[in-house]
Amino acid sequence: MLDLTLPSALAADITWRASRQTYLTIRWLVDRDRIPHAFCAYAYFRWVDDYLDQPTCSSANRLNFLHRQQEVITACEQGHLPPRLTPYENLLAVLIQSDPDPESGLRTYIHHMMSVMRFDAERRGQMVTEEELERYTHWLAVAVTEALHYFIGHHCPPSRHELRYRAATAAHIVHMLRDTYEDTALGYFNFPREIAEAAHILPQDIHSPPYRDWVRNRVERAREDFQSGRAYLAQVPNLRCRLAGYAYIGRFAGLLETIERENYALRPTYSECKHPFRGLSMLTSALWQTFLPSRTRATGLTTSKAG
Repeated sequence: MLDLTLPSALAADITWRASRQTYLTIRWLVDRDRIPHAFCAYAYFRWVDDYLDQPTCSSANRLNFLHRQQEVITACEQGHLPPRLTPYENLLAVLIQSDPDPESGLRTYIHHMMSVMRFDAERRGQMVTEEELERYTHWLAVAVTEALHYFIGHHCPPSRHELRYRAATAAHIVHMLRDTYEDTALGYFNFPREIAEAAHILPQDIHSPPYRDWVRNRVERAREDFQSGRAYLAQVPNLRCRLAGYAYIGRFAGLLETIERENYALRPTYSECKHPFRGLSMLTSALWQTFLPSRTRATGLTTSKAG
């Protein structure tokens, strides 16, 4: 077995610098025996994503890098330890070695996140279709949701309900809207190619009426998915898992009101999302939803399925 001490310290440091909410979620809500591995899981893909986002990274370099990462995954899953692992690749090796089950939620997380990274590497600089963007969001939603249940409350997992991935789907929709300007500058166009062609606009025409109409549709879709996602979380038996899920929703759901209030005109930054009061409000809301009476939570699930 690989020594977890150094990888865990590196992973925790990467996580703290990248996302305080993720760090605190792992530190306080993840199952105690899986905390080091949760840090490795987040930190490894944070490193991969940052590497691919480098402005000077060529297409060939991005694809070669991902090919190397896939080789590491394959070797580790077959029980081999590749030579000359970087400290970051060692995070991945530790992670895979921690659970040999090929059908585990951890493996699902790793493979779906690699699909997300590969899609980003290949699409950079070119527009993609609505169907491709939907598939991209689905991969991310599956990865996030399976990681949530693998690391938090894994001894009492919920049923595989049809609404399982809705919350993470909505969160990714909002995430892409929030980062539109930043993504566009890097060559990641989250606006579907066929809609741009039909409206005769470019992905940079973010304030054009067709683009804002599309934003409105995405906001409406996210609202519906968040509602379904909350109903799903209500029947999750583990309190820590419910709290983490509601906090994750709260991180993104509040932005929908801002976008609506500004008539679906996206802006380069949403600095208010990082305000301490916003964080406190989000936590209060998550706690309130987590400890709702069970009858209220069950009603929410029934209503959502009927709708």
